[in-house]
Amino acid sequence: FPVPLWLGAEPVKDKAVLLHSEQGLGDAIQFCRYAKLVADLGARVILEVPGPLLSLLHCLDGVAQFVEAGMPLPAFDYHCPLMSLPLAFKTTLDTIPASKTYLSSNKSGVDYWAGKLGTKTRPRIGLVWSGRPEHKNDHHRSLALDPLLPYLPHDFEYVSLQKELRDADRAALEQSSIKYFGDQLNDFADTAALCELMDAVVSVDTSVAHLAGALGKKTWVLLPDVPDWRWLLDRDDSPWYPSIKLYRQERIGDWTGALERVRVDLAALARQ
Repeated sequence: FPVPLWLGAEPVKDKAVLLHSEQGLGDAIQFCRYAKLVADLGARVILEVPGPLLSLLHCLDGVAQFVEAGMPLPAFDYHCPLMSLPLAFKTTLDTIPASKTYLSSNKSGVDYWAGKLGTKTRPRIGLVWSGRPEHKNDHHRSLALDPLLPYLPHDFEYVSLQKELRDADRAALEQSSIKYFGDQLNDFADTAALCELMDAVVSVDTSVAHLAGALGKKTWVLLPDVPDWRWLLDRDDSPWYPSIKLYRQERIGDWTGALERVRVDLAALARQ
C-alpha cells in the first residue's frame, strides 16, 4: 500500500485506518475483535474481508466501512493486517480482548434455519469433523466421519455445520442421522444462524470453531497433538474464547482419547 503500516506507534485520532484480512477466514473471525480497539483510539476503521464474511460482520463494533476483498478501496491514512493487531496493542495473555461474544447472528436467518430444522425434540449438537483439504495442516487437524460416529451418543440431534463434504465421508453421512445442508449454506451468516440453534458445537480446528466461539456458544474443539499456536499447550481452555473447551490428542495422529472425553462430556450434557 502507498501508506504506512500501523503497528500502534502513531496516533490515529481522526485518521482512516484500513484493517485487512490477509490470511484465513478463521483468522479474520478471531482478530476482527480488535477493530473496536482501533476505533476507540479515534480512528475511522475500514475493514476489508472476503465476501463470505461480509454479512456476518455487519454487526461488528467499531467498523465505519466494510469492503469486500478485491473491490476498490477508499482513501486511508494507515493500514494494518488483522493478524498484526495483537502486536500493535502489545497483547499478552492477560490483555487479550476476550469478551464472551463479539459477533451475533441475524434474527431472520435464525428463524429461517429453525424452520429448516423443524420441531426440536432433543438437544442439538453442531458438528464439524473436517476443514478445507487445501489447508497445509489439514491432514493433522481433520478426521474422517466414520471413526467419529461411535462417540456420538444417541440422546442428541446432530447437525453438520460444515459446507464441504469429502467423497470419503458420503457413505458414512448417508448411514448416519446427521442433518447436512451443504450448498444451502451460502455464507458465514447462514452458518452463524444455524450455529445459534445448537446447544453445543463440536469442531476440529476450523473457521467454524472460531465462529462458534465469537458467538459465545458452548464449543468443544478437537486439537491435534501439535496444535496451531493460538491454542497454546497444556490447557483445556482458551484465553481467546471463554466458551471454548479444548480436547487434545494424547499421541500424534490418535484421536481416541480426545473423542472419548467428548463422548463422556456429551453423556453428561444429555443428563443435564
